[in-house]
Amino acid sequence: MTNEQKTSSDETHATRLRQTIILSLVILFGLGCAAGLNRWIETNRPPVDSKMEEEKLYVTGSAARRMSLSFNGLVADWYWMRSLQYVGRRVINQGDKLQLDDLSTLDLKLLYPLLDTAATLDPQFIAVYEYGGVVLPSINDGDAIKLLKKGIENNPTEWRLFHHLGYIYWQREDYETASAVYAEGAKLPDVPGWMQAMSARMLVEGGSRDTAREIYTRIYEQSEDRTIKNMAELRLKQINSLDERDLIRRVLSEYSAQEGRCPFDWKEVASRLQAVRLLLDPNTGAPLDPADTPYVLIKDGCDVDLSLDSEVPRK
Repeated sequence: MTNEQKTSSDETHATRLRQTIILSLVILFGLGCAAGLNRWIETNRPPVDSKMEEEKLYVTGSAARRMSLSFNGLVADWYWMRSLQYVGRRVINQGDKLQLDDLSTLDLKLLYPLLDTAATLDPQFIAVYEYGGVVLPSINDGDAIKLLKKGIENNPTEWRLFHHLGYIYWQREDYETASAVYAEGAKLPDVPGWMQAMSARMLVEGGSRDTAREIYTRIYEQSEDRTIKNMAELRLKQINSLDERDLIRRVLSEYSAQEGRCPFDWKEVASRLQAVRLLLDPNTGAPLDPADTPYVLIKDGCDVDLSLDSEVPRK
């Protein structure tokens, strides 16, 4: 190799080396910028909405049915369990004394799609319709009606679905429609006689406490779902408490009229409360609510209210 060729080769090698070094520096600089940008984004990104982050998109019921092949029942069970977990997590995170039919503050946007998908996969999954019929009305009663009508379409002889649908229209104070739904359900075979009686009661005294007591009693008796039975039991306690508070107010009013003042404590009216067959705390004489928690005097002893510690629903 001549001196000129050697010199040219050295220059080519040096040029390539410089290019390699420059390219490496550019790559390192780029990586450094990317890392810095990532740190800046992580530091300055807006706060993540935990509710939105928790929610995941689910395929529609028809798509899930196509994808599940011959395992529709198994996949329906999975969606059913996800529905229960979805509600359960929100209730636990809330931390308050929420009732099953008062979940409007939990923003349960995915509950209806989850239940509807489970029902699409397994149209005879009665528990899905019953759960939705009790829980969904406080979130979106239109969705609850759609789900139950779907259940009736797929299970036309299941009278319990008519009962739950009538219950929703009763909650809407649409007593005429509720009566018609109960009447339609009463035509089915092997239906208990109270379905027809409920249809008549809706038209006569739809908004009464006695009607509410009848509805929640039937829900408690007929449902096999423990959470639904718990909801019905709490609502029955609420109705009984409303009746008890009416009695207590009458006693307080009579005492005030006779004595010219309201009682200072429960012991002053304990005998009167016993006379109207209210259960009393043996130590304080305070009447006990249906959850066995003492009522409290308010408005300087002229009125009564539930204790903040009571499990009886306030609304």
